[in-house]
Amino acid sequence: AFTQMRETLDSLGEVKGRPAGLLRLNVSSIAEAIFSEGVLAAFLGRYPDIRLDLAVDDTGTDIVKEGFDAGIQLGEVIAQDMVAVNITREERQILVASPRYLAAHGTPKRPRDLHQHACIGWRVYSRPAPYRWELSENGRDIELAIEARVDTNEMAVMVRLALDGVGVACGLERTWAPHLASKKLVTLLDKHCLPFPGFFLYYPRRTRVPAKLRALIDFLKERRG
Repeated sequence: AFTQMRETLDSLGEVKGRPAGLLRLNVSSIAEAIFSEGVLAAFLGRYPDIRLDLAVDDTGTDIVKEGFDAGIQLGEVIAQDMVAVNITREERQILVASPRYLAAHGTPKRPRDLHQHACIGWRVYSRPAPYRWELSENGRDIELAIEARVDTNEMAVMVRLALDGVGVACGLERTWAPHLASKKLVTLLDKHCLPFPGFFLYYPRRTRVPAKLRALIDFLKERRG
């Protein structure tokens, strides 16, 4: 009921002829990276009457129950009763380590070699097990259940540990790009790290998509190129 009231007030604001109102988004921590490079600033600059409430959340929140307008996630975890719109180009999860770590411990040549290395894992603490590293070997997809030296739910901690030479880490290519460019980190097992469709904005199936949400969808699709 409160959501309907808020949408009614927003629609009154849209009488001005442009999208308006509070746009509530629930975004997974790894998807939050799509808002780098001034994306949010550019969106807010184009639509001065839109306000954002942005929750970074990995707990699998029910966006309908919690009153969010939309969520941003990997497509594979989005419920089938949602409308899902691809808003990024292909992404890739890659493996990285520091030259210092590799000099001390050697370089893995095959995915199974990772079991002999210190690994930095990512996990959601509301789920029973850490994230399995998704790789490819001999033409088939595999999920590697690594025994991590460190598990964390914070990407910034993973980056710091990798830079400090603690072990091998896995994450989005865009996350590691600055550190690869500076050669503080190097990639591993590149041919085993394949691209995937990227991130999707999703929202409940309903008869009317608010103008503020339509504005964001069109803006992100435009940025995707």
